[in-house]
Amino acid sequence: MSTRSSAVASLHGRALAAYLAKPLMFTVLIWLSAAAGEVPIPGTPVPITLQTFMVMLASLMLDWRQAAGSVALYLAAGAAGLPVFAGGASTAALFGPSAGFLIGFLPGAVVTALLKGRGAKRADGSRTGLAGTLLAALRYFGASLAGGVVVVYAFGFVLQSALTHTPITVVAVASMGFVIGDIIKASIASLAAAGLSRL
Repeated sequence: MSTRSSAVASLHGRALAAYLAKPLMFTVLIWLSAAAGEVPIPGTPVPITLQTFMVMLASLMLDWRQAAGSVALYLAAGAAGLPVFAGGASTAALFGPSAGFLIGFLPGAVVTALLKGRGAKRADGSRTGLAGTLLAALRYFGASLAGGVVVVYAFGFVLQSALTHTPITVVAVASMGFVIGDIIKASIASLAAAGLSRL
């Protein structure tokens, strides 16, 4: 192998490693956000955690393939028996009341990443001003609402209703505290991601 082709292979190898490192980092962050603790909500078996925040942030900071890979790896770790879900749960959580929300993270991440659009940089790579950053944050917020709230909750409501034999309207009303919390998380994640995308 020539010196030039060796240098190109090395460059491609480093680029691939960097591309894969980000999703792996977010997988660990999603797990840490679940391990950080949970807040129970009266009337529902699903606790509040920071998982949705980290899934939204990952989806806003990564492309859709990386975001999907990160969430899929997280779910696979739990399915394999590692205690990565809220409360140190693993495989059983994928068959309990939280199952739909956990499973919904994957399509929710993909939808968010696909809808987010460009970051707070121009096409030539230069930074936008404050107005451009705020516009990016608004786009990110809309994408987070669509993927991180609408899609995730659609899966969560349907599966929780089926598993607990509770009408979906009752599940939805009992989950309103979560919805409000996740709208706040979406706004914080959007502002953070828009700011970070300028770097």
